[in-house]
Amino acid sequence: MLESPTWSEALSDPVVQVGAVAVIGAMVTRVALRPFPSWKLAGQVFFFAALTILLLYHDIVPYEVSPTSSSAFERVFIGIAKVVWWINAAWALIGFVRVFLIFERQPREGRLVQDLVIGLIYLGAILSVVAYVFSFPVGTLIATSGVFAIILGLALQSTLNDVFSGIALNLGRPYTIGDWIVLNDGVEGRVVETNWRSTHLLNGTNDLVILPNSFLAKVGLTNLSSPDRSHGVMLTVRVVPTAGPSTIVEVMRTVLLSSGSILTEPKPGVQVKSLNADAVEVELSFRVRDIGHAGLAKNEIFDLIYRHIKAAGLTLARPIDAAGPPSDRVQPEEVAGQHRPTPLKLLDAIPLFASLTEDEKETLAASMTRRTFKKDAILIEQGDTVASLMIVRSGAVIATRKEGQKEIEVGRLAPGDYFGESGLLIGAGEAASLRALTFVVIYEIAQTSLTPLLHDRPGIAEELAATLTHRIETGQHSFVTEGATLNGSSMTSLLMRIRHLFQVPQ
Repeated sequence: MLESPTWSEALSDPVVQVGAVAVIGAMVTRVALRPFPSWKLAGQVFFFAALTILLLYHDIVPYEVSPTSSSAFERVFIGIAKVVWWINAAWALIGFVRVFLIFERQPREGRLVQDLVIGLIYLGAILSVVAYVFSFPVGTLIATSGVFAIILGLALQSTLNDVFSGIALNLGRPYTIGDWIVLNDGVEGRVVETNWRSTHLLNGTNDLVILPNSFLAKVGLTNLSSPDRSHGVMLTVRVVPTAGPSTIVEVMRTVLLSSGSILTEPKPGVQVKSLNADAVEVELSFRVRDIGHAGLAKNEIFDLIYRHIKAAGLTLARPIDAAGPPSDRVQPEEVAGQHRPTPLKLLDAIPLFASLTEDEKETLAASMTRRTFKKDAILIEQGDTVASLMIVRSGAVIATRKEGQKEIEVGRLAPGDYFGESGLLIGAGEAASLRALTFVVIYEIAQTSLTPLLHDRPGIAEELAATLTHRIETGQHSFVTEGATLNGSSMTSLLMRIRHLFQVPQ
């Protein structure tokens, strides 16, 4: 009767040792450490090194052909051990590839290259197993497969063209995931995915455009997100030459200073493009943080151009190809309002006083005070309570707030904007300091000027509270005052504070 082996004999058996290391390594690296790529790589390297040392200790060289003099069992065992070793070698190399791409934080961009490298690693491992385990001449295999490769290549010519074009595009990296590109044929969109055959773009109408890689490799394209995410924008404005070009350029510079949507570096520019009897043509150039912000920035700039042009007493010129008489002979609606006093024009543009009658507006306009501030002058300090409403007539104002040791910008004001409504109506302090970026003209409405109107018509208090509440809810309130003074305030509470401050009867 055969004696059963002891534990020491079983543990010293190379079959048991190699099998144990292979099974434990696979369980730890492929299951336990799967969610942790870095630790998984470390485990793969450790078990691969342990397996290598163990095989060499038992005189098994994985990268050499086994001797034929050994028994059938030994040849099978050595063959399995070599296969396991080459699989672990491939896993370790693949782990390096995946972790490298994860550390680069560009896993989607590198998917095609990553798949290609992994495929080459597996192919090398398979050829090594064929050569060193089965002792098959790899050179003959490659030569024989060349004929089939030619036939297969002709059959898959279009697909292979896309594949190799995708490889070239990924290596050249003319664009990456998230870039906005424009092709020469007018197709444009944001790159959302690249794979073996195609590149996927999401266009401005939220439609998915799928382009073959071979097509992209041939057509020219412009990457609007390179070399950085900022994007340049240029706008052309035509102004009737009732003032000198230098004056118009200064107004346009003030427009750019008033914008909070454009980048301050590199500095925005203004350039006169042409001058004739009909118009001064000016080009504004600026950058936005990302191409996705270009539309919002353009809307803001166009609005600021209109307001600053009106504030400076200038007139926008007609387009070159516009039919009809020149701009200096056409002044619709402006002729009627040309002699309307500036205070009344400002009151007309403020939603806060939209409910006032014409007589009430005239009474309030008569009490308004005109004030001027030089460049860099402080209009108001953070925390001050101003018992008046300040309306910007011309110029640009910046609002900043101190938070600890930092000073952050919270907004900019242009002609028609106003501040101080919370101090005027409910006696709250301002949460931002305001500084003049240019020479600024302000029209001021004192609290004492508004009191008689509220006493004569108490209903105005409710209308003002409703307007202020709407501005707070829609985020239009100039700068939210200290802490949560206004945040979360209901119309009823604001109305009570207005009535209490102005002593308006119920």
